Amino acid sequence: MKIKILLLGLGLLFTSQAFALRCGHQLVNVGDSKHDVLAICGQPESVDTHIERRGASQFVRGHQRAGGQNGIGYGQQQYVEIDVEVEEWIYDFGARRLQQYLRFENGRLKEIKNLGRGD
Repeated sequence: MKIKILLLGLGLLFTSQAFALRCGHQLVNVGDSKHDVLAICGQPESVDTHIERRGASQFVRGHQRAGGQNGIGYGQQQYVEIDVEVEEWIYDFGARRLQQYLRFENGRLKEIKNLGRGD
């Protein structure tokens, strides 16, 4: 039973999403800018860039006047499509560390994920 729990924990460790990445003596965190990550960690091994079109709901406020009196506030949900610039970086820190996957959306770090062993 203990071995099953240990194996499950190790499996989660190697496939889990991380919220920070150590580069040298500093950490980069979800929410950091591409510029900050590049300054701390240096150039990634690979970079893939693409645009994703996403649907979003946007609240639009309106104001209606009736007979010269104070207006009545109202609002409406409106569907809009937005383009999101996505960059996916891979860092390979060598055979002693796991490769790291970083996903940026519109210049901000959104996801850090552990991959397999490096070269």
